[in-house]
Amino acid sequence: MRLLGAVEVAVGDEVRPVPGLRRKAVLAMLGLHPGQVVSSDRLIDVVWAEDAPATALNTLQRHISYLRDLLGAKEFIMARSSGYLLALGDEATDVLAAERLIRAAKRASDPHRRVEGLRAALALWRGRPLTGVTALRWFGEQAERLDDMERDAMRALAEARLELGEHQALIPELERLLADRPLDEGLCRLLMTALYRSGRQAASLERFQQLRQVLAEELGIDPSQPLRELETAILRQDPALDPPIRVAVVAGTPVPAQLPLATRGFAPRHRELARLDAMLAESRDAGSMMVTVVSGTAGAGKTSLAVHWAHQVRGSFPDGQLYVDLRGFGGDARVDPPAVLRRFLDAYGVPGNRIPAGPDELAAFYRTMLADRRVLIVLDNARDVEQVRPLLPGSPGCAVLVTSRNQLTGLVAVEGAQSITLGLLTDDEARDLLTRRIGAGRVAAEAVAVRDMITLCARLPLALALAAASCVTRPDLAVGEVTTQLRATAGPFDALRSVFSWSYQAVSPAAARLFRLLGLHPGPSFTVPAAATLTGLDVAVVRPLLAELIDANLIQESILGRYRFHDLLWAYALDRAGSDESQAARHAAGHRLLDHYLHTSVRAAMLLTPHRQPLTGLLPPLPGVTLAEPVTRDASVAWFTDERSALQAMLRRAAAEGFDTHAWQLAWAVQDFLDRWGHWDDQVANQLLASDAAARLGQRAAEGHAHISASTTYARLGDNDRAQDHLRRALDLFADLGDLGSQAKVQYQLGWLANRQGRHEQAVRHARQALRLYRAAGQPMMAARTLNSLGWGYALSGDFARARPRCELALAQMRELGDLAFQAGTSDSLGYINHHLGNYDLAIAHYLRAIELYQGNDDRYYEADVLDHLGDSYRAAGDTAAARSAWTQAVEILDQLGHLDADRVRIKLGS
Repeated sequence: MRLLGAVEVAVGDEVRPVPGLRRKAVLAMLGLHPGQVVSSDRLIDVVWAEDAPATALNTLQRHISYLRDLLGAKEFIMARSSGYLLALGDEATDVLAAERLIRAAKRASDPHRRVEGLRAALALWRGRPLTGVTALRWFGEQAERLDDMERDAMRALAEARLELGEHQALIPELERLLADRPLDEGLCRLLMTALYRSGRQAASLERFQQLRQVLAEELGIDPSQPLRELETAILRQDPALDPPIRVAVVAGTPVPAQLPLATRGFAPRHRELARLDAMLAESRDAGSMMVTVVSGTAGAGKTSLAVHWAHQVRGSFPDGQLYVDLRGFGGDARVDPPAVLRRFLDAYGVPGNRIPAGPDELAAFYRTMLADRRVLIVLDNARDVEQVRPLLPGSPGCAVLVTSRNQLTGLVAVEGAQSITLGLLTDDEARDLLTRRIGAGRVAAEAVAVRDMITLCARLPLALALAAASCVTRPDLAVGEVTTQLRATAGPFDALRSVFSWSYQAVSPAAARLFRLLGLHPGPSFTVPAAATLTGLDVAVVRPLLAELIDANLIQESILGRYRFHDLLWAYALDRAGSDESQAARHAAGHRLLDHYLHTSVRAAMLLTPHRQPLTGLLPPLPGVTLAEPVTRDASVAWFTDERSALQAMLRRAAAEGFDTHAWQLAWAVQDFLDRWGHWDDQVANQLLASDAAARLGQRAAEGHAHISASTTYARLGDNDRAQDHLRRALDLFADLGDLGSQAKVQYQLGWLANRQGRHEQAVRHARQALRLYRAAGQPMMAARTLNSLGWGYALSGDFARARPRCELALAQMRELGDLAFQAGTSDSLGYINHHLGNYDLAIAHYLRAIELYQGNDDRYYEADVLDHLGDSYRAAGDTAAARSAWTQAVEILDQLGHLDADRVRIKLGS
């Protein structure tokens, strides 16, 4: 329902106007009270006022019936005993959507995110609110309220843009707004500040004098005290008015270079390459972002063109090149925008706990991250506009190249994208491709056979590349012989499939078996150990087979150590596995691949979190399984990052195909990585599958722990009700089992959840329960950790006198038990507590100990977090030099991590 302009209803893409003043008024009245019962008497009073006829109630009922038809369902306007209720959902009206966006934007500490949110909110205004019903007095008052909300959002947007240093760009906009509202002191204050920061001190003071004159003439008053103080500050050239320092891209921030290897013997698409060059130049001249869609039939060479051109121009994009295969035509394997956004933010080193959960907030964060950067983004193999649109940045310095079998006309119509349709190669281009692949001499010597090959391959680059590969790998074979063999397998309609079949039959039996078994891999890319596992062969045997498949152009090496299929070849390999391998062989290969991912994940998980309780009930891998070998924490993170898509697909496959033990154990193994790097949608999906799989097995303890993990993730996503529900289910399971330690863990998590919600007294009660249960279960290490949690709950509630002895006792017990992993966090707690008690020297000592321990664990984020607090304690103790040193170290670490907290700490250094 749209109220911020003419009163109307939007159903999908269709806008439905509402005829008649009274009908509009009834709908608007309900729309301004969504989810609330509006009495019939109140509706009649507002809609008819003093003109209500005796039949007003009957007329109201007819209007309600009409409006239900307009909305498309009777249940959207529900009758109640006293009136009616609009039941369209939480954001059924543009007013509700605008209010939510404005609230969220104002809460955001990052000015970039405030700008994104406020702009999105203001875009909902289409004109004067409630147009068509403001002649009715009550609606006129509501329109004024909504006008005020718009003005307030405009002021907040201008303030955020001033924070970002956009003072010069703001001046004409603020002057236009002030011309409409000459008495608005808030707008005048912003304009004066923008003028002053742009070096126009005299113009700023002149604006103040103009407002003073207008206020005196219109209202007989002087400007307010804050505005007079601003005038004084401008006259004094107060440094506090200077523009904020814009933080440059930090040297330590990663610069992703994700482009795949350029295709060997690229098809000579000279015209298309020239058009892409021209499009980039035109966008640069216009100060706009290049968005280009390359469309064409399967196998036409869209990816090769995109990657080839991207490599040519990558020097023009010093802030990185991002690439993703969206797998738009891979069935269930298609990649959704939120997963891509998280992958791109990972590439820039953004920690998971800084990445927003919601898709809209995630896209806004991504656009903020790329603001003022020059990044090339290749979105390969897109299915539709919806898969692409959230991935478009807002920076004019960026360029986006999209490939798709579809034309994506929506991007052209709405985003102004340009389009290149990639047809079949011309005869000359096809001959040029073969010349590059097999040599000019052979092409010239067998011109007729080459012409036949071009015809049989339907001038498709992929088919020609496969045919040429056979000529290269069999130099003893004349082109005419290759063409004769190809003609023998060619079907009348499907050139690609015919070439696939012929190329597949041309490789050795061992390579052909590897090719078809690789079709069982979920993709989008795979490693040598995974390939070896599928065949059950040693790595030393598999490497030359992979090289043979590369030479035959059946697979490609995407980056060092990783391989990928063209999606058509992947589908063909899967089809050949179905026809050429028995069901038992396919099942065994799939089982080995699950073992490969499960056991490598468990190994990587223990490197990532060394103090974690080991997984129980893990069976040894099957014979023939080859594991990847991450040996350090960083190597584990890299492996999880590279394999995340495959891991998610394998877990879904395990749950669907009856490998329930693999399903819940794989969810256990990947959970710490997904949690820390912010892949919370994946985490929730995994833990729900894990809890169901464990329930089917009767593994009630595993089911309970999956519920705990699901709860933690729902809490991070802001869904506290579901988080609470999963913890209650876990508590019931562990109570039935009589498992005191696991019941304690649930109580511990309930306390953590309560603290996140600001319910610190309730958190303390849960921590006490957890402490009692851990002691009863004979788990002194967990009891000590819970004692720290209890103290922290008291600290957050402001009861530092109770907090300190509990954390001190926890620390003493941890030292006695040798629990180094949690001593750092407890020392941090004691630093915080003593700081707030005014014991700054003691706080500093605890913070220094926490830093030492975090350094030993190579936990750099928490090291930086404690350094930030250490600086606060040094400053409170009067040692500003030590404070600056601590904050400087914190900023250096946060910059290296690409963490947005670096800007917050920089503000302390600036002060």
